[in-house]
Amino acid sequence: MPQKNNSAVEEFVFLAFADLHRVQNLIFVFFLLTYTTCIMANIAIITVVKIEHSLHKPMYFFISVLSTLEIIFVSVTVPKLLAILIAANNKISFSGCIIQMYFLNSLGVTECYLLMVMVFDRHMAINNPLRYHIIMTPTVCVGLAIFPWIFGFSSCFVLAILTAQLEFCGSNEIDHFFCDLAPLQSLACSDISISSMSTSIATAINVVLPFLIIMGFYIRILNTVTKIRSNDGKQKAFSTCTSHLIVASLFYGAAMIVYAKPKTNHYDKYLTFMYTAFTPMINPFIYTFRNREVKKVFMNLINRVMRPMLNDSAYGIMCHST
Repeated sequence: MPQKNNSAVEEFVFLAFADLHRVQNLIFVFFLLTYTTCIMANIAIITVVKIEHSLHKPMYFFISVLSTLEIIFVSVTVPKLLAILIAANNKISFSGCIIQMYFLNSLGVTECYLLMVMVFDRHMAINNPLRYHIIMTPTVCVGLAIFPWIFGFSSCFVLAILTAQLEFCGSNEIDHFFCDLAPLQSLACSDISISSMSTSIATAINVVLPFLIIMGFYIRILNTVTKIRSNDGKQKAFSTCTSHLIVASLFYGAAMIVYAKPKTNHYDKYLTFMYTAFTPMINPFIYTFRNREVKKVFMNLINRVMRPMLNDSAYGIMCHST
């Protein structure tokens, strides 16, 4: 990322949760547990979907892609936050800050459109069940999974360039736990009108638009579900839709509150925690661990692992008794 030559600021200092210094250790433990749970749960989902043939379906393929994204997403911000909390390592270089901001926003946009793709998949499954497997071929699924990544990383590049070219000559303290567009723009000495306007346009295209499309899909899905005569089929469809809607509401709700308003404030860092750490942690539980099909697969895998161990133990007891 290019750096402004006449910029007097060579590094930034994160304030993070300095106002809660009395409970820094508790915050560290909380974020450590959140991060560990997120990584382990998402790795479990990726592994199970990979090895279990019965889960080789478009829905679980997209969920495994989302799990991969979540692991990378939380790893961009949380490890640095843990270093700030436990070791007071709260400094980041100018270029490091821009790179972190670029990857965070790119991954955020990628998730926005990936969630949209996942709802489109459910829309096709419920509203076009007879043509679903004909349309959602492996090639189409891979293409739909790749699109959010390409669009996310390409659309955020311009924002990163515009922010990097701002002049920073005053305070270098960022009232946040990672580098983001609004906190950086608020520290700039130069005119931020173009950068700020670009951020607003990007928010409308990358956050608001996919959310509206998702809501449109849900309206059609719910309209179809209400016409299902089978109570079991209706309950299954509602369960899947509810899971997706909960995740989408948490992620898009927090993102729109933070990015849609014109100015940043002190409480934005608490809202960003919702979509940078909390949502990635609970996604595996909402999407899969409460899913009956996935629960059955997990129980079968546990039985496969435990059965030889139990048999060996029983054999050992028998040998000892003789």
